[in-house]
Amino acid sequence: MKRIIVGISGASGTIYGVRLLEALSRIDDVETHLIISRGARVTMEHETSMTPDSVERLAHVIHSPDNLAACVSSGSFKTDGMVVAPCSMKSLSMIAYSIDDNLLIRAADVILKERRKLILVVRETPLHLGHLRQMTRVTEMGGIILPPVPSFYHAPETLDDIVNQSIGKILDQLGIDHNLFRRWTGK
Repeated sequence: MKRIIVGISGASGTIYGVRLLEALSRIDDVETHLIISRGARVTMEHETSMTPDSVERLAHVIHSPDNLAACVSSGSFKTDGMVVAPCSMKSLSMIAYSIDDNLLIRAADVILKERRKLILVVRETPLHLGHLRQMTRVTEMGGIILPPVPSFYHAPETLDDIVNQSIGKILDQLGIDHNLFRRWTGK
């Protein structure tokens, strides 16, 4: 059984966290632990037709972002990784400097200190030097920066096709098989 923490921060693009949970919920041997930030709750209602309650139903375990004593705040709680999708620049910066004032950031910090896989789906454009330095800092600590940059070799026809390709790239990083997009096989 794989145990994955999914964090949804307040950046635009909450559909990435929701779609990741939907994909993981269809896999029998994956247990998901969900943390939705306060900002994500607001953004989700602006960007999607889903409510935080409906998104929480996609996860196995829900954690309050205020509960710094949750199981995912300790390295002794074994996980196979964490994805923050989307990851705001605020969350990226807090992770880069270990400012553990909420559970989403503390869980990411634990993942890094335990040398587990941390994937940050950063959502901002254009980027300034401060953003790039925070991404470099997290990468140097072992994190993976995976912005939702669409590819077009799989001939997407809908917005869902574009979102699913990014989710597929996340699942590839976690070592989870999927068929969310057509892979490039060459000419």
